[in-house]
Amino acid sequence: MRSWHTAWALSPVEKVFVYNNTSIVQDEILAHRLGLIPIRADPRLFEYRNQGDEEGTEIDTLQFQLKIKCSRNPQAAKESSDPNELYFNHKVYSKHMTWVPLGNQTDLFPDADFRPVHDDILIALLRPGQEIDVLMHCVKGIGKDHAKFSPVATASYRLLPDITLLQPIEDEAAETLQKCFSPGVIEIQNIKGKKVARVANARLDTFSREVFRHEGLKNLVRLARVRNHYIFSVESTGILPPDVLVTEAIKILMGKCQRFLNELDTVPME
Repeated sequence: MRSWHTAWALSPVEKVFVYNNTSIVQDEILAHRLGLIPIRADPRLFEYRNQGDEEGTEIDTLQFQLKIKCSRNPQAAKESSDPNELYFNHKVYSKHMTWVPLGNQTDLFPDADFRPVHDDILIALLRPGQEIDVLMHCVKGIGKDHAKFSPVATASYRLLPDITLLQPIEDEAAETLQKCFSPGVIEIQNIKGKKVARVANARLDTFSREVFRHEGLKNLVRLARVRNHYIFSVESTGILPPDVLVTEAIKILMGKCQRFLNELDTVPME
């Protein structure tokens, strides 16, 4: 479903204004790292920024500040070599990024909690005297322009597996059959003192085809796929839940189909 590539998201960071950076991380590397941090903000609340606009507004930009300085811990033991004891703020995390409202965003989003999706993303390491002071602008974009705008980490689909046992498989053969598939696919039932294999959940199968390595089993099992049953797997970056992403992607796909039909209607007939 190529709609994932044109789905929108609020970019982690589009522009970084570096006021002070005395860490060992170069400015461009620091900006790149910041650009990989997903921001928890619903992109449906914002508009696209006009091309060429340098200044953001409350309807198209989220502003974050990262201002932190490392210092020594005067209470640390002299014999200690642990940086966690020797220094304050020697590890810069995404949790140190704070939202700075633009314009009347405080009134527009009174209950908003704009922040990085994860608080424990390591950005840089500092030593006493080193500091970072940057301002970041996040804007709305689409994955077609840059992968960082995609709200989906991974998306895949497969056909539903169809496993058929052509005749009863019992005892040791049943146990061997169970080991040929992923856990949960084949279960063994006790019927009249015999262990009998049955297909419990074909959806869990990964089509390893291990069963065909066993001469006594390969002709007793038929593997196929249900041609009209698709299983979609969608992993979100955390900006929006997967069910919302699927719904919005379908809306985009429907819009593309409608535009195509409209184009067909405008084609002159010969």
